[in-house]
Parts: sequence; structure tokens; C-alpha cells
Amino acid sequence: MNVDLTTRVVSADAPAIADAARVLRAGGLVAFPTETVYGLGADAANALAVAKLYAAKGRPSFNPLIAHVLDATAARMLGRFDRNAEQLAALWPGPLTLVVPRAPACPVADLATAGLDTVAVRVPSHPVARALLAALREPIVAPSANRSGHVSPTTAAHVRDDLAGRIDLILDGGTAPVGLESTIVACIDAEPVLLRFGGLPRAEIERVLGRQLVSNEAAAVETGEALLAPGMLSSHYAPRTRLRLDATRIDAGEALLAFGPPLPGAARVLNLSATGDLVEAAANLFSHLRALDAAGASAIAVMPIPHHELGEAINDRLARAAAPRML
Repeated sequence: MNVDLTTRVVSADAPAIADAARVLRAGGLVAFPTETVYGLGADAANALAVAKLYAAKGRPSFNPLIAHVLDATAARMLGRFDRNAEQLAALWPGPLTLVVPRAPACPVADLATAGLDTVAVRVPSHPVARALLAALREPIVAPSANRSGHVSPTTAAHVRDDLAGRIDLILDGGTAPVGLESTIVACIDAEPVLLRFGGLPRAEIERVLGRQLVSNEAAAVETGEALLAPGMLSSHYAPRTRLRLDATRIDAGEALLAFGPPLPGAARVLNLSATGDLVEAAANLFSHLRALDAAGASAIAVMPIPHHELGEAINDRLARAAAPRML
């Protein structure tokens, strides 16, 4: 990625928050405090900004990201809430993330949901996070504001140490009071499932539900099946159409997922990046796969993509999508 050495660290007053909203609206990256840890924010609907976020973190794979919104009403614009989700939404604002089926008009970029038909959503309680959401008036996706694999940051100084020169702005709002990432609960089937332990105690969730909460964290990590949340092994969008990786030719009836100058002979071509830009390729990955999957081709031929920077994550996703289905 292009390294910008002008990352600013500013006290999170009203003018700085308004400036941060402008940066996000323009596709930039802003670190900001939440009650759990500092988050690295991008406009949730801007796939290119989301790709820049993955690149800034050095994230090894496209894990689903949490979409932060101002209130439960905004959350319902992103996902479909069943009775369990509605009950747990009473715990907002706070350190709880709910994974719910994605709403038909959900604006969150496919890259931010890892191509899944679910969305992870949270209503933070930190006043700076809430002021930023109110100023932007759009969802913000925000994983922890650190390099992937490093300790999660609880101060602006931690963020600066990890990400200076890789993001646009750091809002300094003091120390994050909880210091642990949010608890994640999936409300998809009849029984809600605990996917990640975090800042909201399990007992508090069980008190609201009126029963014990099933935990599937260990099983999900072990199986690698359709995992739904940050902090766990990644899921992927698996097209119905067979993928053929590292293609150097086009066979009859195949569509082409190109990278750089496209191969000749395909009836349907979508290019991840004609210029070979890996950030642009990441931004286009899931939407292009979905479009080619709907094209009715016999297979999707995928041109070789470099195995460095975001190319590692792109190739990981494509390999998972091309893997034989377990019956």
C-alpha cells in the first residue's frame, strides 16, 4: 500500500469529529475510541475504503467486520432481527455485537461482510464513537485499530505506534474503559449462539434471554464452517459456479475473473483491477464473484494474482471458494 506519513493525532473535540466524518466520507481511515478498544473506521458502504482498511491492518484474510451504528433503529436497516435479537438489542448501547441475517437493502459492502448473507452490528456507548456516527450519519465498519496479530489498542498512543503513516486520522478520546473487544452473539437460528467472549458478561446476556446461552466458539474455529464473526476463522462467499484458479487460458463457456490485461476468449469478463492494483482488486472481489456466478457460465476462470500484501487474502478467499463442497 502507499504509505502516508501524515497521520494526525487530534483531541476528539467537536471540530475534530466533524473533520473525521469528512475524512470517512471521502474514503479515508479514522481511528476512534469505543468503550471496548480503539476501532479503525471506514465508511461501511465504500468497498475501496474497506479494502484500504484491510491493507492498513495487514489483515491476513477478509474476516467479517463489525458495522457500528447509532441506535437499534439504524441496526434494523442493516439486518433482520428475530425475537432473540430484539431482546438483546435492549443491551445497547454497549459492548455487544449481534450477527443477524443481512437485510435486502443493507448498504454494507460485500467485502466488509466477507461475502456472507449475515452482518455483524453494534451500537457503541462511547461518546466519541457516538458523536462520529451522528456526524457521518452512515454505518462505520471498525475492527480494532492495530496491526493484525498485535495487541488490541486501548489508547491513541497504542494506535499511533501501530498505524502511524498507514491511516489518515486518530481521534484521541482517552483510554478505552472496557479494554476488551465486544461480546459477539449470532441470532440466526432458533437459538442464539455465543461466538466470542468479550466485554459484556455471558451472565448478563443470559439474564435478558431468560435461559442459558449456547457457545459455539471452539467448535466453529475447529470446523472452519461458515463462521460469522471477527476474531474467528474466516468464512467466504462460495459461488455455485465452479472456480478454476490461476488460469492462463479460457475454455469454451467459461467466464473470466481478470486481473490486469484480460485473457482473450471469454464471453463474460469482469476485471478485479485492470491496472493490477491489489487494493482495488480486494474491493471488487465479492461483488464480481457474485455477478459472474449469476452469468450462467460453465466455470469461472480466475487469472493469477500475486501472493503479497492484499493478494494473500484475495488468494485465500479464492482458494476457499474453489474448494470442493462437503456433502
